[in-house]
Amino acid sequence: MKSIQELSSLISGELSSIKYPKNPLSLYEPIEYILDLGGKRMRPILVLMAHQLFGKNIEKAIPPALAIEIFHNFTLLHDDIMDNAPLRRGQKTVHEKWNNNVAILSGDTMLVQAYQLMADVDNTIVKQVLAVFSKAAIEVCEGQQWDMDFETQLDVSITDYLKMIECKTAVLLGAALQIGGITAGASTQEQNYLYAFGRDLGIAFQLKDDLLDAFGNIETFGKQVGGDIMANKKTYLYLKALALSDKNQRANLKQYFSTNDTSQLKVDSVKAIFSKLAIPELTTNLIKEYHSKAMDNLAAINSENKEPLLVFSSLLMDRVS
Repeated sequence: MKSIQELSSLISGELSSIKYPKNPLSLYEPIEYILDLGGKRMRPILVLMAHQLFGKNIEKAIPPALAIEIFHNFTLLHDDIMDNAPLRRGQKTVHEKWNNNVAILSGDTMLVQAYQLMADVDNTIVKQVLAVFSKAAIEVCEGQQWDMDFETQLDVSITDYLKMIECKTAVLLGAALQIGGITAGASTQEQNYLYAFGRDLGIAFQLKDDLLDAFGNIETFGKQVGGDIMANKKTYLYLKALALSDKNQRANLKQYFSTNDTSQLKVDSVKAIFSKLAIPELTTNLIKEYHSKAMDNLAAINSENKEPLLVFSSLLMDRVS
């Protein structure tokens, strides 16, 4: 059974071995660029870890693991355009380094490649794997649309927000784990536990990401700190602050989030309100709740090979970047 570090090295090696055509250069160079930026490779590692719970031939799970990672990076190219994000993993985003049209077309190519790789499994499971992947892919798009809608929607609830991040972020983690289970012959019940584990872990992960966006360190976070505040994103932090704020705080928050101001003063002022209302602590408590639910689903899985997933979930809780 391979460790997280060994699985990460395996994925990185497999990704670097993919040979893209040299022409047109402006189509394929951005794909190599975004994949070379690295990242945690969390989703493909989950595919392989799930496979290891029930199977020994990890080679069966490598194509869908690569597919999940390439699909994830495709979404980043398009999301960064929509968010007008300048940085990704500490480097220029593709649309900043090239332009929007290049980022769109390179992303489209990555989506097609992801489906090609996802279909490269045993014929007996290809329909099942593609069904799980397609469902998650559509939900990711639904989540992104809700995320954009919330920017102008006045009555976003915390329930709405949690459903949005479930679709935008968590379902792909659940699908990664379920697909890994499918490639190893896991039962339907075990697949359901894997999916639920990934979904709840994914919600915890996104809440941690939201927290770090406001209170993280740019040197370790790899993205623009305060970007969600600048973009007026109604994250859990903002929605919880609205629910707990007094009249003046609420008026100030709504005023800050109704303008196109992207100044550091705005970021610092909003963060000051968050801190006064103990929003970082409350967010951390919710992260722990979803992490606990994830661990309950992991405990229900009948396998002696769960150690890498236990380590992985602990790393998530200790994440600072």
